[in-house]
Amino acid sequence: MPTSFTVVPVEGQEPQPSRPLEDSNQQLAECSSGEPGDGIPKESSPFINSAEMDRGNIYEGKNMALFEEEMDSNPMVSSLLNKLANYTNLTQGVVEHEADEDSKRKEIKTPCMGTFIGVYLPCLQNILGVILFLRLTWIVGTSGVLESFIIVFMCCACTMLTAISMSAIATNGVVPAGGSYYMISRSLGPEFGGAVGLCFYLGTTFAGAMYILGTIEILLTYISPSAAIFKAEDADGETEAMLNNMRVYGTCIVALMAIVVFVGVKYVNKLALVFLSCVILSIFAIYAGVIKTAFDPPDFPICLLGNRTLSRRNFDICAKFIEVNNETVTTKLWSLFCDNRSLSATCDEYFNLNNVTEIQGIPGIASGVLIDNLWSAYTDKGSIIEKKGHPSITGTEEIKVGGLPYVFTDIMTYFTMLVGIYFPSVTGIMAGSNRSGDLRDAQKSIPTGTILAISTTSFIYLSCIVLFGACIEGVILRDKFGEAVNRNLVIGTLAWPSPWVIVIGSFFSTCGAGLQSLTGAPRLLQAIARDGIIPFLQVFGHGKANGEPTWALLLTACICEIGILIASLDSVAPILSMALSFLGMSLCFALMFICSWYYALIAMLIAGCIYKYIEYRGAEKEWGDGIRGLSLNAARYALLRVEHGAPHTKNWRPQVLVLLNLDSEQMVKHPRLLSFTSQLKAGKGLTIVGSVLQGIYLDKYIEAQKAEENIKSLMGVEKTKGFCQIVVSPSFRDGMSHLIQSAGLGGMTHNTVLMAWPQSWKQTDNPFSWKNFVDTVRETTAAQQALLVAKNIDLFPTNQERFSEGNVDVWWIVHDGGMLMLLPFLLRQHKVWRKCKMRIFTVAQMDDNSIQMKKDLQMFLYHLRLNAEVEVVEMFENDISAFTYEKTLMMEQRSQMLKQMQLSKNEREREIQSITDESRGSVRRKIYSSPQSIGQDIQAPLPDEEEAQLIHDRNTASHSAAVVKCDAAAATPEKVQMTWTKEKFIAEKHKNRETNITGFKDIFNMKPEWGNLNQSNVRRMHTAVKLNGVILNKSQHAQLVLLNMPGPPKNKKGDENYMEFLEVLTEGLNRVLLVRGGGREVITIYS
Repeated sequence: MPTSFTVVPVEGQEPQPSRPLEDSNQQLAECSSGEPGDGIPKESSPFINSAEMDRGNIYEGKNMALFEEEMDSNPMVSSLLNKLANYTNLTQGVVEHEADEDSKRKEIKTPCMGTFIGVYLPCLQNILGVILFLRLTWIVGTSGVLESFIIVFMCCACTMLTAISMSAIATNGVVPAGGSYYMISRSLGPEFGGAVGLCFYLGTTFAGAMYILGTIEILLTYISPSAAIFKAEDADGETEAMLNNMRVYGTCIVALMAIVVFVGVKYVNKLALVFLSCVILSIFAIYAGVIKTAFDPPDFPICLLGNRTLSRRNFDICAKFIEVNNETVTTKLWSLFCDNRSLSATCDEYFNLNNVTEIQGIPGIASGVLIDNLWSAYTDKGSIIEKKGHPSITGTEEIKVGGLPYVFTDIMTYFTMLVGIYFPSVTGIMAGSNRSGDLRDAQKSIPTGTILAISTTSFIYLSCIVLFGACIEGVILRDKFGEAVNRNLVIGTLAWPSPWVIVIGSFFSTCGAGLQSLTGAPRLLQAIARDGIIPFLQVFGHGKANGEPTWALLLTACICEIGILIASLDSVAPILSMALSFLGMSLCFALMFICSWYYALIAMLIAGCIYKYIEYRGAEKEWGDGIRGLSLNAARYALLRVEHGAPHTKNWRPQVLVLLNLDSEQMVKHPRLLSFTSQLKAGKGLTIVGSVLQGIYLDKYIEAQKAEENIKSLMGVEKTKGFCQIVVSPSFRDGMSHLIQSAGLGGMTHNTVLMAWPQSWKQTDNPFSWKNFVDTVRETTAAQQALLVAKNIDLFPTNQERFSEGNVDVWWIVHDGGMLMLLPFLLRQHKVWRKCKMRIFTVAQMDDNSIQMKKDLQMFLYHLRLNAEVEVVEMFENDISAFTYEKTLMMEQRSQMLKQMQLSKNEREREIQSITDESRGSVRRKIYSSPQSIGQDIQAPLPDEEEAQLIHDRNTASHSAAVVKCDAAAATPEKVQMTWTKEKFIAEKHKNRETNITGFKDIFNMKPEWGNLNQSNVRRMHTAVKLNGVILNKSQHAQLVLLNMPGPPKNKKGDENYMEFLEVLTEGLNRVLLVRGGGREVITIYS
């Protein structure tokens, strides 16, 4: 990232316009931006063996020296953000981040479908399919408008609730290929996911067969009846001939559609747009036709004999006889009911007793026919379709109607059967989610597109039910195949301007829906196969080089062919309904409702209320009951199952071991630590509260019991749900180690340790001294447990406090598995922190593109569904300040003194105070730069003009801040300001190397003892001072600051310095939570 630098010459030296920043001496210390760094702290100090050192790496990597020892396991966030934000939307296995699996798969094209093309249109096309055009009028006529409305509303409500549940899972993270199966299996486990996913796959495949059969029915019934290969010799053979035609044509269409899908999904999408445009045009034609019937209903006559509907396939004139040349002549209808054409012929009794009448099949929306169609008209198979309320005279003898030209029902009808036939039409809601692998942003597109499609189609279906019932005669509605109207499509006759709009639209609709099913089902099977949960299906996980599921498509076509061979649309639809319905009702539960449903509900309500009352308020009784034994057995079984392996990233939650300190009365020193635990856990998961008593158990068991009672009492007050564990150990250190190693049982063990910062760590006789603290940090790291250290814990809020505003600031310096992302999210679920805003800061150095880092971090948070403000703070390399050197000198002097002198507590404190006072009085420097001037262009004063006073008061809250006075005098010579790019900056660094070394040596003229400091400590102190300045500048008034906790040094000789670094890093902050990850990922972007 090109960065500009402004360089100001210093008096006493020749002006050097091209002089790089680090070539100036200590006078430009922290007022300048640093040199380019590679982000890896690999600095070699110029003060150690300076004559022989290669000066090429001078001061590279000083900013992050505090974290350098763990960079291999905890990399800088800047180096990791791009990988975290940009994921590959491929099918994921049981473990999402398996690099070896990804390497085996060939790279496929980047998903690019949006919400409209990828989800909304496929769902719309699948839902507005065969049922709307071929069966909805029949369902309305059979069950009536009211019950039809209930059927459709019930099914649409079911799918809407399903879509909302699916949206909750989809918006929880990234949804790779696999769609609904992926979401179910990752939410309920591989057993449920595999079972439901495979059933859903079979249902989607049979849905394709259903749509293909609907396509053939429209083709052979309404478009081109002459195209039938098998012809029926009589009326009884028509059904069998139609089924054979469906089998032949269906096989051909399945093969054709499979070829289209095999060629590529992009061609399916192109065809889908054409098909869907026809469907939408057809629906508009229906609404236009309904409006037209209000003032100009179409001529659509129906012939009735009495109240019985007649099929017009074998006659054209609706009359028994007509007048021709003043002579009465019988019609063709007469010959169908009589034995000859003469007026004296013997005819059917019902034909003789009743008149032939003709009525309008579509009387219009203003005719009032809606009243007649409100109620159901369920019939048995083979019943004659009759018009309610029409005059009819039945004969005395049983009438044989076989062979007569009546319109008969082909199946027995009842409410639940109609639900089974209609329900497959709404199952098209999964068409979009099945394509999740092809979507650009699946977690956004799936909920939005699916819910919009359900809302649109629900309105269309519900409105069509009312409009059909208000415009069309009931006998026409119940005529499934349009036999009373010369096999015309009823909706087509209703539509305007032409019936062919509906016929063509319904044909393409069923074609498109079948194509969508054959596109989605193989991808679903491929996702199941790639997960490996059903071994014999693994072969279907392979496909073409571009990811198309070839083998899964072949199996899908074969299964679809089975549905084609069944050949009956009304037989395939219930199979689909059963495959997509989850039947979990037990026999006893069903029997209870069959006997008396209202008594069953009352009994369940009473029993439930009594059970909950006894559970909540009843006395605790130990009767050795079976429920208690069952609970123990279930707990044992669950513990054994949990112990099988480490939890998945999505199941990881902080199971906390809280380490408490007790006073001499066995009371808790920091009760707020339990308050914070309660706010973090909210009563969920595992919480173990532990403490250590120093001594022998035989001597201390009474104190241990008292301490346990006190802790449990405090846990009740603070509403901390968990277990208490007191350990008595001869050594406080050993007791802590025992708790960290052995607390918990089986798989229910802690993975996080929460403790308070030892405020009095400088006192060696403190039972929780700095040595114990650092050893605890090391042990949690060795045990791969996360560590949370709350500093200033007594300032943390109680459970009764409420923050009405403020920020929870996260300073994400190094990637530790995501603990820093997870903790504020969990805290903000509690009412104490709920109104606080979450802000995330990360640090960019010279080589980092801060703009891109911010975009990547925002994308990463979007995938995690975290609502937070993002800010990238630029912290460039610069020289180490005099303040840092003095701070390090004081730290090393105190450390050396504590090691060599055996002093009493009071003497040691007086000695430390005298050293501090002496240093404070001696530190006056000619130039001192502020930490808050990082990355800014600074003008340095002349050394002879004005001195900079270092203010270092350890007894004030702002003792880590420094004051810089940079006012130039009137006699200041003209300043030369130059703008530098990164390339010029590096080139000039080598050009002036010798001058640079001389300039660095000048710093020791101020205080010679600085040259003897441990340069590793100097660099770490430099990191602590700079980070503290940046954090104070941004987060001084935050309600809580979460910060990466640097690890202790590998060399244990520097443990006391480690504590000082942490003190400097967090100075001036009210509430700080230092966080160390446990060495594993705890968050994932996957749903």
